[in-house]
Amino acid sequence: MNAWLYSGGGLDLWREVYAPFGVLPFPCGNTGVQMGGWFNREINSVADLQGLRMRIPGLGGEVLQRAGGAPVTLPGSEIFTALQTGSIDATEWIGPYNDLAFGLYKAAKYYYYPGWHEPGSTLECIVSRKAFDSLPADLQEILRVCCAAVNDTMLAEFNARSYEALAALVKEHKVDLRPFPDEVLRFLRDLSRQIVEETVAGDPQFAKVYASASKFQAGIANWTRISDQAYYAARTL
Repeated sequence: MNAWLYSGGGLDLWREVYAPFGVLPFPCGNTGVQMGGWFNREINSVADLQGLRMRIPGLGGEVLQRAGGAPVTLPGSEIFTALQTGSIDATEWIGPYNDLAFGLYKAAKYYYYPGWHEPGSTLECIVSRKAFDSLPADLQEILRVCCAAVNDTMLAEFNARSYEALAALVKEHKVDLRPFPDEVLRFLRDLSRQIVEETVAGDPQFAKVYASASKFQAGIANWTRISDQAYYAARTL
């Protein structure tokens, strides 16, 4: 994500989308790869998604609805109680670092991965374009560098703390950590593609951003396959 934003044209497109509103966005934080969520029922097949009441907003919620589930939108402050009382069957939140602090392990038994719906949330700092343009060049650069620093250090913090929190969830709190079945992931992937294709067909701006992101992802995958992925594979021989 950061590679696309800073060096692949993503940030330029982001700012193009926001320009009509007179604001300038800066990447300012990222929580990293997210988890699939907390569930009070097992997900062993596509059929288990039927009637699933899950707190999941946005495009992920649309995918769940098309899969036969019932997406629910709740603020973070209401998630624990809703899960504990049975108002919802499942929830996505962020990842081990935040989920441990939220105490979600007290309200649900199963912790699924990966976070197919939200691989990593980029947070933003939004600045008035008029106010930014009125600043001298040195203050503009300070703002840019500070936002970039927050973006980098937050991702580092979440990666460092999430592995520790995951160990605590599994070893101390006996959380049942499970992968989504391949059948379920393929089904959700296909539904996701359908919804994205429909959105692309009806929204030229969405289509432009999606085309850029998709092209970059396909290209960088060729590099990560023989760099990051190959390195980790070699370490496990």
